[in-house]
Amino acid sequence: MFYVAASLISFAFMFLFVPIFRTIAVRTGFVDRPNNRKIHRNPIPLMGGAAIYLATVIPLFLFVGASRLSLAIAAGGLVLVAIGLVDDYAKTQGQDFPVMPRVIVYLGVAMLPLLFGIRISGITNIGLGGMVIFPEWLAWGSTIVWVFALINMINFIDGVDGLASGISTLSSFTLFVTALIKGQPDTALLAIILGGACIGFLAFNFHPARIFMGDAGATFIGYSLAVVAVDGAFKSATFLTMVVPLLALGVPIMDTVIVMLRRMLTGKGLHQADKLHSHHVLMRWGLNQIQTVSFLYLIAAVFCLLSILLLVTTGT
Repeated sequence: MFYVAASLISFAFMFLFVPIFRTIAVRTGFVDRPNNRKIHRNPIPLMGGAAIYLATVIPLFLFVGASRLSLAIAAGGLVLVAIGLVDDYAKTQGQDFPVMPRVIVYLGVAMLPLLFGIRISGITNIGLGGMVIFPEWLAWGSTIVWVFALINMINFIDGVDGLASGISTLSSFTLFVTALIKGQPDTALLAIILGGACIGFLAFNFHPARIFMGDAGATFIGYSLAVVAVDGAFKSATFLTMVVPLLALGVPIMDTVIVMLRRMLTGKGLHQADKLHSHHVLMRWGLNQIQTVSFLYLIAAVFCLLSILLLVTTGT
């Protein structure tokens, strides 16, 4: 009941904050305008990220307090939402925010969990007993790469109404179940609060979307999911169950790998926007937006169920 209450409060906060930020965005012209690369045909308010941040962080502090986990989420998230809103504002002006400043900020934020003791420390070796502890450089490096990657991966799939918020909802609740199974209450609480915020935002973001999360929201969600996975699924993981968070986040990971390979093969820049993502391909095949996101939801749900099944059957 405790977890349900936390999720419902986060969900309710979305219905408080989204109309406020949507009104501000409309009145100030903070809207995503259509162009030849985008699917929507009308300007859409672009301040959903601020609402998602507040609807996640406020309940987290209410239920957990100033813990290392809540502080890591609040601090890293605030930086990402700030740089994301700057990036989103550039889009409202028909401009592209430079890549390098964002990359530097994302790398800096990816290091933040380490300052709060949140890291991929090693792998449990069931056969030999005990845990194989990573050397410091590997613990830091693997954590930074994972967090940096997830920050970008959720952003990459945010190209169709309701896709990023729906996939993130499924991933959040999967990581919640994973944390419960592993006996990690604070991590479980963060996961279900994030899930509540994502599903609340989905009510406004499903086709036809009334607001977008923008880079501010997508990068914050990616960061939060990455921290949940490091503090939960990756903690005391075996070689086999290291796959659990990869499956729980299977759709954004799969999409990113495919897109990066295509960009390399075609000689395009890895951060250059294009229409090579899975949702673009599905729509070129004739699916509409609702059919596209529904299909990708189904794939994500299968991945999530497989991750839970793997965790349960291995008993770790």
